[in-house]
Amino acid sequence: MPAPATGRPLLDVRRLWAEPAALASPRGQQVRGRFPGAEVVEVESHWGIPGLHGNAGNVERWVRVKTEDLVLGVKKSLAARPNGRSADFIAPSTANGCAMACAYCYVPRRKGYANPVTVFTNIDDITGYLARHIRRQGPKPEPNQCDPSAWVYDLGENSDCSVDALVSDNVADLVALFREEPGAKASFATKYVNRGLLDLDPRGRTRIRFSVMPPADAKQLDLRTTPVPQRIAAVDDFVAAGYEVHLNLSPVVLRGGWLHDWAELLTHIDDVLSPAAKAQAAAEVILLTHNEDLHEVNLGWHPRAERVLWRPDLQERKRSENGAVNVRYDRANKGRAVQAVRDLVARHAPWLPIRYAF
Repeated sequence: MPAPATGRPLLDVRRLWAEPAALASPRGQQVRGRFPGAEVVEVESHWGIPGLHGNAGNVERWVRVKTEDLVLGVKKSLAARPNGRSADFIAPSTANGCAMACAYCYVPRRKGYANPVTVFTNIDDITGYLARHIRRQGPKPEPNQCDPSAWVYDLGENSDCSVDALVSDNVADLVALFREEPGAKASFATKYVNRGLLDLDPRGRTRIRFSVMPPADAKQLDLRTTPVPQRIAAVDDFVAAGYEVHLNLSPVVLRGGWLHDWAELLTHIDDVLSPAAKAQAAAEVILLTHNEDLHEVNLGWHPRAERVLWRPDLQERKRSENGAVNVRYDRANKGRAVQAVRDLVARHAPWLPIRYAF
């Protein structure tokens, strides 16, 4: 498997935790074939595997668990939830968890601690559900911030599709589905450049949102990801391959020198992107959201990150849409920061429309 900037492999799977039905399926057998040396451990459910999920001791093995463990499960509940920010709908997940280790990521809270990748193998059920859901919508009645004409479905809410595509063909199947749906688009955010995706022929029906932040922040917070300059350098190639490519200016972390570093990043983006990439680009601006439980976890494996992530002097508690109690920058600081980023974009990348900022 390709290695992140650290040189360690992103995936070196030693244990495959598998629901029997998931392992027996064609997609489960495909994953098993990609990691033939892995020990197979049958489990009753992909949720709450003893010793893997909810195990506080795994904090000390955070990266090893993400590298060496993989889970196969069957997605039981299929629903496309209304969204309205980045996408019109959140598609049913085809995976959960991630091999990367961003210090601010909310996904570890889903199953507890390291949360390695879980692949849902009933991909035909998921794509069939999505096809029916898309067709029930009919034509989009009016433009919105998600897209002027297409219903947008966010993929990989609890995973990174670029990494998921290293494990199975689930992402390839989703790209193929949306390729044939002129009234809809797939969309996913990523911090990993998987050049295998360039061969999937999306025909403009899949939007990739490369998340970017100043390299100084990414070095400290975006562990095991593709370095930010390489993400930016990949934009033109993905546009040429038929993807719509947007940028997530995310997360914006308030610390000393942040405005200067974001100005430098936007200037670099303006310098290197082609006219074709700029003509189709748009951005989301997302300020950091953190969580008290994740703060405690991070203190056990990456305390240095908490020096910039945990800022009680700037943050306040807020309940999220899914009911979790998070910490976000307080209203005054957040309002000033959002306007500052808008001003920086207008000055250094005036060709980049901001779809939404929060």
